[in-house]
Amino acid sequence: MNGLNSAGLLIVQTLGSLYLLIVLLRFILQLVRADFYNPLSQFIVRATHPLLRPLRRVIPSVGGLDLSSLVLAIVVQMLVMALVLLLAYGTTGNPLQLLVWAIIGVTGLFLKIFFFALIISVILSWVAPNSHNPGAELVQQITEPLLAPFRRIMPNLGGLDISPIFAFLALQLIDMLVINNLAVMTQMPELLRRLL
Repeated sequence: MNGLNSAGLLIVQTLGSLYLLIVLLRFILQLVRADFYNPLSQFIVRATHPLLRPLRRVIPSVGGLDLSSLVLAIVVQMLVMALVLLLAYGTTGNPLQLLVWAIIGVTGLFLKIFFFALIISVILSWVAPNSHNPGAELVQQITEPLLAPFRRIMPNLGGLDISPIFAFLALQLIDMLVINNLAVMTQMPELLRRLL
């Protein structure tokens, strides 16, 4: 691979992954019923609205799930993977296989968003408990639905919340046992596995 292809690969991976993150955050924010008026939520809505508007005419929401943003995330992931394969190997590969890899990639990113939101939430609980910063509130709104089931089954330890530990374990096990095994079973190239 020459230097120009390497530079193109870096640009495609960086910008594509950033936009994919924003689109998937839009899905997650609606999934967890986050505050729509939060400035960060407004940024995500504005950044995704131009591509979601035409999709919403075709793909309706089902049971409160914004399927159009999920479809857009899969399409963006497919395009990023196709461009990475084209720049690295000179071919885009089989579209059906790309679709399967894109679904695996979006699912992996979905888990990573919750994983890193948990890390941020734990750090904020130490350094800025009860913060009213828009970012801190959004992180709390994302992590609360994930932590609630663990908090119900965990005993009260007098103000010490160990539910994030079990949430971390659950997310890591799903990533390790499901996502990584699916990537291997579908023969995803190593270059694309690094995107997970």
